Amino acid sequence: MCAKAPAVPPRCKGAAVAATDLHRALAAFLRRLGHALAALLPGLLATGAAKAVDLPENKAEALLHVYDGGGVTATGPAVLVRKNIADKVSLSATLYVDIVSNASIDVVTTASPFRETRNALDLGLDYVVRDTAIKFGLSSSREPDYNVSAFSLDASQEVFGGMTTVSLGFTRAADKVLKHNAPEFSDAARHWHYRLGATQIISPTWLASLNFEAISDSGYLGSPYRVARVFGAAVPERNPRTRTSRALKLRTSGHLGAGRAVHAEARYFWDTWDVRATTAEAGYSRAFGPAWLADGFLRLHHQSKALFYSDNASAETLYLSRNRQLSSFNTVGVGGKLSHSWRKVPGQYEVKLNGAYEFVHFKYRDFTDIRSGQLYSFNAHVLQLFVSATY
Repeated sequence: MCAKAPAVPPRCKGAAVAATDLHRALAAFLRRLGHALAALLPGLLATGAAKAVDLPENKAEALLHVYDGGGVTATGPAVLVRKNIADKVSLSATLYVDIVSNASIDVVTTASPFRETRNALDLGLDYVVRDTAIKFGLSSSREPDYNVSAFSLDASQEVFGGMTTVSLGFTRAADKVLKHNAPEFSDAARHWHYRLGATQIISPTWLASLNFEAISDSGYLGSPYRVARVFGAAVPERNPRTRTSRALKLRTSGHLGAGRAVHAEARYFWDTWDVRATTAEAGYSRAFGPAWLADGFLRLHHQSKALFYSDNASAETLYLSRNRQLSSFNTVGVGGKLSHSWRKVPGQYEVKLNGAYEFVHFKYRDFTDIRSGQLYSFNAHVLQLFVSATY
């Protein structure tokens, strides 16, 4: 007698084909765009009437960040330094440190709490020629059981007399996945991230932007520590090794006069794992004299579960996950930021003191705390204190 083959979600069968087709199509598009830019560049360099794009300001920042929620506490410093050279090139470097104490529900129900440190380094180079800005980026993130290296390239072009800015970007990342106390385990993941966007000046006081993102992932896309449940029994989590995601975001912002401004944005996400997510945000800014600026915002998020997600499956399938990030949940976030211009010498430098806080409530609709049998929910707090200086 032959054993019954495990069921395979039909959308997951086509994920590899979808990811490959997307990668090939977008790679071909980027090659054609590169050839077009190479042909156009001599003409741009020979044109003297084009308006030059401004480089980012010389800047230095020092940040202290704290996240506390759901049994996870992450704290650490971050430092950013940016310096312009000859009004054509801007170099930047960012060091980000996370000291993580993890006792999340995934950890305390299947393993022991742990503490580790993640170090991330980002290097950037911005270059401008006439009305085109090009940015190269290198990033590296290291922690005891997960390493990431990435390369990015972004270009933006002002058209129609500077009323419209079109941008195009690409990121290639490679991950190495390890496991504590299991030297025999080692796997890898690859990520291709494509970006396309446009920003339009609608009036002297209003801007609007539309951005599209496509992400193709392959390799190990789960966690070696996480388990799923079948009839209450723990089994290893099994995710597809390919995933294609897309997101579309619309944003508008405007100045209302008298130091007041507003913004609103909406984002829709969908992927080949059948995850669907919608995010909406609205915010308001108000200046209080020349030295103080206050911002506030409200964010709502809704997500549906992945095709192979189950809180407690009733059948063994080829793909199975109990990752709460792939479940159905809602979040409500509210936050604010206060900035103070502490020292300023016009034309020389400005030093600002900044503080930002966000409260987020997570409510899961099909993920339970197996200790109590109740649907899981938690609150998270995010605090940032930083000093920034332009010079």
